[in-house]
Amino acid sequence: MQGLILLISVTLLYAGYNLFVKVSSGHVAEKVTSTVLATICLQFTALLVSTLFAIYLLRKGGQVLALGPPAYGWAMAAGLCIGAAEIGYFYLFGNFSAGKSIPASIVIPTVVCGTVIVALLASRFLFNEALSIVQIGGIVITITGIVMIYAGRAT
Repeated sequence: MQGLILLISVTLLYAGYNLFVKVSSGHVAEKVTSTVLATICLQFTALLVSTLFAIYLLRKGGQVLALGPPAYGWAMAAGLCIGAAEIGYFYLFGNFSAGKSIPASIVIPTVVCGTVIVALLASRFLFNEALSIVQIGGIVITITGIVMIYAGRAT
């Protein structure tokens, strides 16, 4: 049950992240040429939250926080990806992509669903995890859903 509560919490927090980036992008002054400072603010706040959590764990006691070099290397690779994605998000939501903002109803589902598809395929081909026919069907339905979101936008 704790795992399910954590899964729901992380999902809601990730949704908040997506939506708050959109809201932040809507408050960019017209003459601004980059939202990189918003990205830095986001990253600084994330660092602050992680630091406070580390302090909590250390005060709790009995924690081993040291990781091996590969864990740090892959974490840095993940940080590179999320940092670049955040910059891209702010640009998609701002008035920088072809002169106008792309609606959250297009950007967020495409990015989130696209992430699900890439994760399932990576699970299969990079991590050799088995995919069931139901999961493969889910990929097809997800791709169909993304196409329908774009088609619905055009009408």
